[in-house]
Amino acid sequence: MKFATGMRWATALVLTSSLLAFAGDKKDKGKPAPPPKIDSGSFGVFVKGQRVATETFSVEQVENASMIKSELKGTAAGDSTTQKSEMEIGPRGDLLSYQWSQSSGGSLTVFPDNEFLKERITTSPGSKPAEQAFLLPSSTSILDNNFFVHRQVLAWKFLTGACQLAGPDLKCRQEPADFGTLVPQDRISMPVRLEVVGKEKVTIRGAQRELLHLNLSGESFAWSLWVDDQDHFKLIRVAIPADDTEVVRD
Repeated sequence: MKFATGMRWATALVLTSSLLAFAGDKKDKGKPAPPPKIDSGSFGVFVKGQRVATETFSVEQVENASMIKSELKGTAAGDSTTQKSEMEIGPRGDLLSYQWSQSSGGSLTVFPDNEFLKERITTSPGSKPAEQAFLLPSSTSILDNNFFVHRQVLAWKFLTGACQLAGPDLKCRQEPADFGTLVPQDRISMPVRLEVVGKEKVTIRGAQRELLHLNLSGESFAWSLWVDDQDHFKLIRVAIPADDTEVVRD
């Protein structure tokens, strides 16, 4: 399953601990730090107002690492495709391993190897794997096709560097930040840019909410992301105007 142009549904967690703690403290003053499960839930994917897929995900902190798991299922008539991904990142946000598979066959893994990221691709069960090397550091962000939780992880990484406490409030600088990314299913790397737009009132499922708006862009795409700065900066909504596509947390 592949939905869009641009990044084709393009374009850390221990690293974001101070930011997540701040967000939690605003709601739960005096309570202990969040449990190891940082986030879980699902995103509904809508094209021209019709739901075409559901992504179910979890973000968990494990010993010396964070684990991001996702499963994407098509919900449109005649579409039974399922994709799964599992990404492990270290305390500094560096990639430790990434795995992807789909129900129709085929899988891949990405792993650091000295100065490279290596991708091992298997097109069908029993076939000989092919390998491709990218001259990229392990700090490169994975933004694979269709997995919106990867965009949430990148947003957390960005906000950790862009935002800081100023008394009781969170202040975010307006300057954009650039990130190197790898899209494993497409076997390509690309730079992307994130920047803070500001707080906005957004209607989500008929209710108005005040969310932090971010722009995510690259050479051939422009997305809008909205995160909840009152609830651990969770990704709530994504808009992709060029593809008449909207993604909303269930």
